[in-house]
This record gives sequence, structure tokens and C-alpha cells, in this order.
Amino acid sequence: MKTELQDQDASPPTDNRATQRLAAVEAALYVAGRPLDLKTLASIAGTRSKNLARKLASTLKEAYAQRNTSLEILELPDERFVMQLKPEYSPKVQRLSMRPLLTIGPLKTLSYIAYRQPVAQKQVLQVRGNHVYSHLKQLEEMGLIRRDLANRRRILRTTEFFADYFGFSHELRVMKRQMKKTLFQDVENPTLDL
Repeated sequence: MKTELQDQDASPPTDNRATQRLAAVEAALYVAGRPLDLKTLASIAGTRSKNLARKLASTLKEAYAQRNTSLEILELPDERFVMQLKPEYSPKVQRLSMRPLLTIGPLKTLSYIAYRQPVAQKQVLQVRGNHVYSHLKQLEEMGLIRRDLANRRRILRTTEFFADYFGFSHELRVMKRQMKKTLFQDVENPTLDL
């Protein structure tokens, strides 16, 4: 008798194998700290089946939803899953986390680039000031932005790592909508003055 989560093309499955696969996917989501795609989850689960990886991640998502814990698993666009702290617990434990990823200056520069991308480096410099050069260097070293050369102009864009780290879609239009919704969820007439 096969369980719903067992891969049909694999060696004879057991309930123990399905449990091990669930545990492997859970461990991957916990350790990654960022969204993982189905190909990665399938690899961690020891299968090539994206359908099985989706079933495993969805099973974990449902299990976490039924528990009364501070963690949740979300399914994001582009067939990605992420384990994260529920928003209502963030203020309670924020002080325990390590120093922030970015200070306010580079974060504002990153926000401007992400929302206006693709954007000329010259425009970012005009809006954010001369100190932006150190921000750009830091953001590039962290893998959050990239600089492309087009017609002797530097064009700035965010990377896939940026989208994964902040839980946004890789598709630019969807990402901008998600950012707008996140930034202005409590504001009636949103404007972006970074």
C-alpha cells in the first residue's frame, strides 16, 4: 500500500521514507531562511519529481497551519516555499535577532532601486546623494543588486537572491505590486518618496 507522498518511479517506498522526506524538506526550509523552489526541495527529498516536492511542502504547510506555533510555511509565486516567523511574533523577538541585514541608508537605496528598476545609476545618485556609492558597493557585495552596462550607462537591477531573500516574485511586475502592497498596506494614497 503506497502513501500519497511516495514517488512512483523510486525504489519500493515505505511510510518511513515519506516521513524522512518530509523531515528533509522541513529541515531545508528551516535552514535556508529564504524561499526554496521545487527543484531544490525535490533534490533535498531525494527525488526528481517536482510534484512530489510540491506535495511534501504542501503537507508541511498544512501541518504548520494546524499547529499553534510561531512558525508558518508559505507558498510563494514561482512555485517556491518559505518557512518564516508569523508576523504577530516579530515584534516580540525582534530584539533577539542579530544586527539587521542593512542599515537605513543602504536599505533606502535598495528600496529605491527595487521599486524603480531598471534604473540608471546616475538617477539613483541624483536622488540619494554621493554617499550612494558605498551603498551600491555593499548591496552588490551582498548579492542584492547587479550593475549592467547599457550604452555607456550603468543600469541597476535587483537579483534573484533579493527576490528570494525578501519573499518577492522573480517577475518584475509582480514584484513591484508585492512591494507596493507591503509598503503601503495601511496608507490610503500611496507615494514612494525614498
